[in-house]
Amino acid sequence: MDFALDEQQRDFAASIDAALGATDLPGAVRAWAAGDVAPGRKVWEQLANLGVTALAVPEKFDGIDAHPVDLVVALERLGRWCVPGPVTESIAVAPVLLASDDQAEHSAGLASGELIATVALPPHVPYAVDADTAELVLLAGDNGITEAEAGDKHESVDPSRRLYDVTATGEAWSADIQRAYEFGALATAAQLVGAAEALLDSTVDYAKQRTQFGRVIGSYQAIKHKLADVHIAIELARPLVYGAALSLDAGDVSAAKVAAGEAGLLAARSSLQTHGAIGFTQEHDLSLLLLRVQALRSAWGTPESPRRRVLEGL
Repeated sequence: MDFALDEQQRDFAASIDAALGATDLPGAVRAWAAGDVAPGRKVWEQLANLGVTALAVPEKFDGIDAHPVDLVVALERLGRWCVPGPVTESIAVAPVLLASDDQAEHSAGLASGELIATVALPPHVPYAVDADTAELVLLAGDNGITEAEAGDKHESVDPSRRLYDVTATGEAWSADIQRAYEFGALATAAQLVGAAEALLDSTVDYAKQRTQFGRVIGSYQAIKHKLADVHIAIELARPLVYGAALSLDAGDVSAAKVAAGEAGLLAARSSLQTHGAIGFTQEHDLSLLLLRVQALRSAWGTPESPRRRVLEGL
């Protein structure tokens, strides 16, 4: 049995890489962190043109209604390129919460890319990312889903991810909140895998260039082993993420989130150790991925919560 991605999925990933690779993503991330979302919105327009924003939206709302595996394919690439904005919330979670006919206009807006949404889902997701700039803020709770407005701002380890308290402002409607949460955790895991791969590739390239004691540092066995460990961690996490996309089982999603978080953390540590202090300076683009990994590990469940769900499942 062949579990590899098919040609269409590989081409889709390549088209995302080509589009984002031609964009100044580091500049867009830095601008987003400084409060200028215009460069980042242009990136989102490109994602809409590629159909990324429509992947999880039902066809009746002008979406693609793609399989979760296709969603993971896209979000892994977005994680690799460190796309700013509420990626998980708008592309993966909001379509589930807006799947009713009463929310057709909002769903169509998500599909077209004209609408960027963010979501708070207490207690696991207490804050909404970028609630100050998103056109639609959603609050999911025991009483259903409501539109909401931004309140107090909270600092994030990643300056490009502004976190806000939100307060309900309208009438509630029903939605599959549990399914939305699984999509959120899965989407976050996929981005972590992509970010870890980007960190590894950047570090390998750097290890081929930097010299120490008259030798390229990539020739030292300790460096080779360290980077090989990162590669293995990524290759262990990726099938778990795709397997979770097939089942959407809470235990599978949790296991994927744990593995992806550990791969991301190992990649970040190894990258910083290999680059040295320069890798954590604001001027170096590596710092953007280092901070993003730290933020995503705690997004859609703390690093401990998916482990707890796995144990409860066992």
